[in-house]
Amino acid sequence: MSHTGGVPGPGGRSLEHLGDFLTHPTGFHPPVITAVRENLSVFKVAGRLIPHQRVETTPDPERVPVLLVPGFLSGDFALAPMAEALRRQGHWTSRSGIAPNVGCTRELADAVERRLEQTAERTGRRVAVVGWSRGGTLGKIVSVRRPDLVASLVTLGTPNTDPLAVNATLAAQLQVITRLSALGVPGLLGDDCLSGDCAREVRGWLDADLPEGIPYTSVFSLDDGVIDWRACLDPQARTVEVTATHMSMGADPEVIELVADLLADLPAAPLA
Repeated sequence: MSHTGGVPGPGGRSLEHLGDFLTHPTGFHPPVITAVRENLSVFKVAGRLIPHQRVETTPDPERVPVLLVPGFLSGDFALAPMAEALRRQGHWTSRSGIAPNVGCTRELADAVERRLEQTAERTGRRVAVVGWSRGGTLGKIVSVRRPDLVASLVTLGTPNTDPLAVNATLAAQLQVITRLSALGVPGLLGDDCLSGDCAREVRGWLDADLPEGIPYTSVFSLDDGVIDWRACLDPQARTVEVTATHMSMGADPEVIELVADLLADLPAAPLA
């Protein structure tokens, strides 16, 4: 897919400090949504977003273990309904330990990789990584870095061809967070994550090829409303369209069923 231009920011202004290498798909227009529409999508699944009590089930040794990674400004609670459904299917599931997902991309990738290592060591099997939004970006990074531990990768509403193809509201939130980081607030992503060495290293990981033995599925929605859905069309991935909005994707029944189906036929491959 060809790319051009800069990333639009609040009020249509260009976020010049993001760097020329962070570009958006040709013909990109920031998703135009109303606050009411997105809020309604959240209320639609509000009951599922309430933290769930962990379901006590006996993992099926024939089912692949799963590591779930939440999206930007979110935490593991947002994927609790999906984790519960997968456990009911016999999968051993692991939280990412991220709360909230607002830190440096490299540091968060390191943390997810450690959790991946722990999950693989505990189960003795390669792990399926499921990431929502920015969690899918972290999921692809660790899959590229540690393919020996990964059974498959599933991303949900993840703009891996352009992590900054976002609407004006999210762009404004990014600006606030980077400014707070510049003021010395710890644990936040800074300008380096958007236009410096960190961003360049992340771009390299996202452009890298996954080994053929790791199935990669990118789930997207034309009604996403937060990111440009075309940025989810990673040429390396099998792409699947759903009807969920971005904010509801991690708990939407259609998406949960799709993820369960994608993982159901995966062999529980032992570590090499």
